[in-house]
Amino acid sequence: MREPVGRGEQARRRVLRAALDVLADDGMSGFTMESVARRAGASKATVYRHWPSSSALLVDAMDAEFRPLPDPDTGDLRSDLVALLTAFAVSLIDSPFPKLMAAFTDAAERDPALGDLHAELTRRRREPLLRLVRGAVERGELVADTDPELVVDLLAAPFFYRRLIAHQPMSADMPGAVVDHVLAGVRDRG
Repeated sequence: MREPVGRGEQARRRVLRAALDVLADDGMSGFTMESVARRAGASKATVYRHWPSSSALLVDAMDAEFRPLPDPDTGDLRSDLVALLTAFAVSLIDSPFPKLMAAFTDAAERDPALGDLHAELTRRRREPLLRLVRGAVERGELVADTDPELVVDLLAAPFFYRRLIAHQPMSADMPGAVVDHVLAGVRDRG
């Protein structure tokens, strides 16, 4: 039996971790202040003291869980993109991220505050890829009329589709293959 959660930062982190565990295990239908308090070994009063609602708790938990992708900048566009997509693929395989994302995406469709956080977290996760693509356009490595947002969509979409829709494995060479196919369409051939 865990020691009850008290006050302070350690207690707060324990409740946030419990919130993510409940979301991953039970989805939004099981995500209540009571279930999080029980999982954290805290009283409902303790949880409510920090968060006025389950939505506020979910926003804080997802924001605390956010881990940006690495931000490589070796000067070799292909290598940097492959490194980012490899890290992304690992997060889709070896972490609770897919379960959290599925539940959170569903909740974000119903709650505007969660929708705003979902959009912000998505923007932050896309930023390293966007930075690399924009830099390549500025250096003339990619055609001048390249749409960086679309290129990032094309790079990331196969991983989401393979893992979350088709429920198929992702091979170790998938990041390189995706990068090569996408870059073939936007490289400056001049």
